Amino acid sequence: MNWSELRRAGHWPTLVTAFLYFDYSFMLWTLLGALAVQIAAPESLNLSAQQVGWMVSMPILSDSVLRIVLGLLSDRIGSKNTGIIAQSVVIASLGAAWIFGVSDFPALLMLGAALGFAGASFAIALPQVARWYPPHMQGLVLGLAGAGNIGVVLDAILAPRLAEAYGWQAVFGFAMIPAAILLGVYVGFSKDAPGRAAPKRPGDYLKLFREGDTHWFCFFYTVSFGGFVGLASTFAVYFNTQFRLSAVGAGELAALCAGAGALARPVGGAAADRMGGVRSLYVFYGTAAAALVAAGLLRSLPLNCAALLVACAALGMANGAVFQLLPQRFGKDIGLMTGMAGAGGSMGGFVMVMLMGQSRQHTGDYLAGLFAFAALCIMALVGLTLVKRRWRTTWGAVAAARI
Repeated sequence: MNWSELRRAGHWPTLVTAFLYFDYSFMLWTLLGALAVQIAAPESLNLSAQQVGWMVSMPILSDSVLRIVLGLLSDRIGSKNTGIIAQSVVIASLGAAWIFGVSDFPALLMLGAALGFAGASFAIALPQVARWYPPHMQGLVLGLAGAGNIGVVLDAILAPRLAEAYGWQAVFGFAMIPAAILLGVYVGFSKDAPGRAAPKRPGDYLKLFREGDTHWFCFFYTVSFGGFVGLASTFAVYFNTQFRLSAVGAGELAALCAGAGALARPVGGAAADRMGGVRSLYVFYGTAAAALVAAGLLRSLPLNCAALLVACAALGMANGAVFQLLPQRFGKDIGLMTGMAGAGGSMGGFVMVMLMGQSRQHTGDYLAGLFAFAALCIMALVGLTLVKRRWRTTWGAVAAARI
């Protein structure tokens, strides 16, 4: 497949605008993690380690519910209308935080919950793009749209510097400007694919939830996306506390590691298109498990950073591979399944953040948290072994792509 085929096969303005929408939304979703060192400082809100964990994880926890809600709404009113609503809520929340201020921990949690709407853009942008393209291009296309994860890199680089120069509360005001511009671009150029199916009834969704494959896909994405977003959200605090780097220095390394995972997503999707999603996931989960163990054991900053970079890249590629498989199995319910799998991924991110925080609080180190998530990667390998034969001989046998 070449780029001209990509342009001819679907609607490239929707692909581009969905990427931009998801990219900046992802940046806003992880904004509190990027600002965590400065918000938690004694001269600011003076947060405890436990409070920092909740601050970073609240947008992720909120998102895990909102992805399902917005996935349902997308099936009923269309992805574009749902995206406009979600982005408007985010812009209003940032405006309130900038104008009225965030003066205490409860207000911080309220803002975090509202930023969950930004993370839930995943359940909007990816189904909107997927409906435009044929099965054999789903891995690459959804990988390109999902590479909006790169927003976390912009967060880690820009947010600490803006906070250092103008104060962390001013960052919320700065963040509103691109959000409003990109909303206008999204409204002007994106489109919903023609021939959208009639909205499902609540009983149809419950029936889908009872299917075993639904839970398998949620679990696989819990491990891959959960690991990536959990690491990306805690990197700033991790490098600051583990290696005593400044907020800006920690942000630079956070950007490097998280960027590897975001950029690797379309690579993973393309690899899955070529050699099959299941086989790709074996490689990606195995690599991630080994790299997480190495990161827990290596005490040198360059080696530790290198191991985390590999882990993020492997998890990012696994994200792309999971979403190469998902449309083959649930093509008619892609909107809902994107929301459900995304909710699983967000819960994985919440678990990762809490594992890292509890590990630091009780042991003074992140070793236990990294080892625990490596164990989840190994469990994913076991899960693949349990389902691969059935997948390849049932729905995979009639899929229009490699399984």
